[in-house]
Amino acid sequence: MTDRFDNIPEIALDWHRAGKGVALATVVETWGSAPRRVGSQLVISGEAEIEGSVSGGCVEGAVVAEALDAIEEGKPVMLEYGVSDGDAFAVGLACGGTIRVLVEPIGTVMPVALLEGLVEARAARRPVACITGINAERRLVREGFAERFRMDRSGFEDDGETFVAIHNPPLRLIIVGAVHIAQALVPMARIAGFDPLLIDPRESFGSEARFPGETILHDWPDEGVAAYGLDTRTALVLLTHDPKLDDPALEAGLRSSVFYIGALGSTRTHAKRVSRLEEKGFSQAEIARINGPIGLDIGATSPSEIAVAILAQMIGVLRRGA
Repeated sequence: MTDRFDNIPEIALDWHRAGKGVALATVVETWGSAPRRVGSQLVISGEAEIEGSVSGGCVEGAVVAEALDAIEEGKPVMLEYGVSDGDAFAVGLACGGTIRVLVEPIGTVMPVALLEGLVEARAARRPVACITGINAERRLVREGFAERFRMDRSGFEDDGETFVAIHNPPLRLIIVGAVHIAQALVPMARIAGFDPLLIDPRESFGSEARFPGETILHDWPDEGVAAYGLDTRTALVLLTHDPKLDDPALEAGLRSSVFYIGALGSTRTHAKRVSRLEEKGFSQAEIARINGPIGLDIGATSPSEIAVAILAQMIGVLRRGA
């Protein structure tokens, strides 16, 4: 997966449907300080239109030229480039590196049905792996590769021939309670790659003035999370201290596949929360999914420090598991 969720496969499909020759170029391997991570993509049309990047500008021109030939011939090609120290410096790196780029024309090499399935999975927020390579059987896989999915890590398998391109949905953060901690957590989470959503029926808390430019739902939390959806790429953070607001969303979260659930409150508050959930019939294993008190224990005191502790814990659970 790329550093941020992009629409390169979607563009490739649109261009193909428009009758243009199209190729996808994917970074499949890097050494040293390569400008783009493995899995980054560039789409090239037969009219030399491009979107995306495989090197931050260093070798795009050469890749486009090779891709136009590949589209004409209907064959895949594996390219390798050394990024010089000077070029690397120009894109903000301390030293050079080397990248390998797989170019696959759409229709003749990458099946259109596979690209359509990939676009459909991405639209539905379903994690999917695209198996490819010069001689590989190209297919989409939703099972296996647990470590790759958790780490957003595309790469070659041990055979050095089979490339696994991970396509995870964008990370989301649902925050119940537009409180002062949320004011610090929202911009931090956005910088870290999460798309935040605030839910608070109290319009004086969840106001545009307090959270400029952010998505705010003035619904009851259970209705809000139901409307927005809960999946494996979503973190749920409860900050109101009010069981009337927190508990309905918490119960929805425990019945879902969200990767992280955190609830603000002291150890004593959390013990009361556990008792309420037990009365509702939740098992100890289900309740154990809740990170409460929320956040890593770093001695945080201010809202900003608590937000740091929450975000760090979220990332830790995402990458390392509960």
